[in-house]
Amino acid sequence: MKDEPRSHPFRDSTEDIAATKRIPDTPQTRAPAYRLAFADRDFMTREELRPVRLQLELLKPQLIMDERGIESTIVLFGGARIPAPEDRDHARTPMLAALSRYYDEARRFARLMTERSLETYGRENVIVTGGGPGVMEAGNRGAADAGGQSIGLNIVLPHEQAPNAYVTPDLSFNFHYFAIRKMHFLMRAKAVCIFPGGFGTLDEMFESLTLIQTRRMKAIPLLLFGRARRETVINRGHLAEAGVNSPEDLKLFVMVETAEEAMGVIDGWEEPC
Repeated sequence: MKDEPRSHPFRDSTEDIAATKRIPDTPQTRAPAYRLAFADRDFMTREELRPVRLQLELLKPQLIMDERGIESTIVLFGGARIPAPEDRDHARTPMLAALSRYYDEARRFARLMTERSLETYGRENVIVTGGGPGVMEAGNRGAADAGGQSIGLNIVLPHEQAPNAYVTPDLSFNFHYFAIRKMHFLMRAKAVCIFPGGFGTLDEMFESLTLIQTRRMKAIPLLLFGRARRETVINRGHLAEAGVNSPEDLKLFVMVETAEEAMGVIDGWEEPC
């Protein structure tokens, strides 16, 4: 984060942290109570400080993206376990190997969209992914293919969430709270592209759909890649027939198969009245 000129005459927090390292070592200065509150890890991780940590986790990426001039994003969701085509022989299952073609589609879509983003000097239509492997890697890799920047929103998990090598380092974020991470996915989103994936991808998809359905966020293009698989996972006819969703709800997302088809839907998008 870049240094900002001071708007006041007071010492800043970093100077005070440095000053505490020069004080005499005494029982009083070694006591936890003496630590500056914002520099006290034990204090900051207390249960009572959860509201503060939520606020900080929302604020830090917001400030950094504002400073980078990022105005809008294109979101890519998809499975961490879907391999790149060159690695499909090592896939866990034959079906995962077959799904590697969506790695290519995600990579090509991200490249096409980033080429467009570069026309705005990287301010608009910036690719954002979960920052991990699989489809997420493909999205960041496609942006790198085009010579542009991309965002990775990682989260601390037991597995599968180290940042992939294609995320722009200065835009590689790490989260503790799923809820705050989801907010950052959608706060600047101009479109959401959902590739095949597991529980995490489905969670992100339905969260986005619910926010649009309930008008908690404005309608944006929500594209589901992989017609045949999506019809198996989501039986739209059954949802409408059962009456748990109205026919209008099922128009909130569009099935697509290729990167070029997705670009066409985004270009022809008209916000519903």
